[in-house]
Amino acid sequence: MPDSNRYSAFAGSRLVLTGGPSDVAIAVRNTLMREQTDTILIFDNQTGRQVDFDLRGTDEEITARLESQDEMQHHPAPRSPGRPKLGVVSREVTLLPRHWDWLSEQPGGASATLRRLVDAARKSKDHGQLARQAQQASDRFMMAMLGNQPGYEEAARALYACDRARFFAMSDSWPADLRDHARLLAEPAFGGC
Repeated sequence: MPDSNRYSAFAGSRLVLTGGPSDVAIAVRNTLMREQTDTILIFDNQTGRQVDFDLRGTDEEITARLESQDEMQHHPAPRSPGRPKLGVVSREVTLLPRHWDWLSEQPGGASATLRRLVDAARKSKDHGQLARQAQQASDRFMMAMLGNQPGYEEAARALYACDRARFFAMSDSWPADLRDHARLLAEPAFGGC
């Protein structure tokens, strides 16, 4: 999967820039001011979803606004229940009696065991899940930017069938920047099949 927190902006079929949110937002604003283009679309490289940036103000204001949004997303205000100073949030977990019995037998108790299980699951590289995420990201981007191109439907079928050669063949005639970006997003999907 492409790096998280990376975005790509396109003016029609031309790539404006791929980079961090501030760099892309500033490049988009400058392109809009310099060129006679009405539409520039920005995509999140991790999800393939289209995003909007607030382009008002100076470069510094745009950067500060995007950094504060990123900070809020990655470090939301702690909730009051639990142990807020430690970042612990209390929530309800519903388990069957056999699950509670098993948890009570584990060293450190139920909470510590659940934390270890969640951490282990987060760290494990589930290639199937990564492949599915890459397929979805590439498909979202292709649908938005390449849905009317010849071979789109066959390329989408090849993407979900994990047929890299067919995907590349069907996407070969697409505009270069769009084709290359769709292939970049799709590449991890072929490694997990």
